[in-house]
Order: sequence, then structure tokens, then C-alpha cells
Amino acid sequence: MNKSYIDIMRGLREDNDKTQQDIADFLGISQTMYARYERGANELPIRHLIKLCQYYHVSADYFLGLSKYINKKGKSQSSI
Repeated sequence: MNKSYIDIMRGLREDNDKTQQDIADFLGISQTMYARYERGANELPIRHLIKLCQYYHVSADYFLGLSKYINKKGKSQSSI
């Protein structure tokens, strides 16, 4: 079973030792709104998806759970 993008988003944040506030500040939104994204209460806007992929250095396919590879070079999550 593939992970949902919500699980991946939370996992990337936690793996990078960032708080919801850290990422909300990066995106220019409130911590409350970011928490809503992580809970799935609000859909993540495409502009935020792009910024988060750039921030974490991952492909959009990986972030969205469409690929097990974290980037276009074929590196899996476990090799990072």
C-alpha cells in the first residue's frame, strides 16, 4: 500500500527535525493552516507542494506517493 501525501509530508518534516511552525513560516502561512494540511482537513495548494518539494529536495511524484524514489536520479527513501 502506498503512503498518502499527508503521511509523506509529515514524515519529511519529522525526519528533518522541523516543527509545524518552522514549515508554516517557510510557506508564509499560520501553523494552524499547516496543521490542517497535515491532518488532511485542507488540500495542499500546488504552490505549497512545489515549495515543499524544493525545500526537501524531493520529486513531486515522491511527495504525492506516486513513486518510491525520492528524486529523479532513482534514489529511494532509504538511501537518503
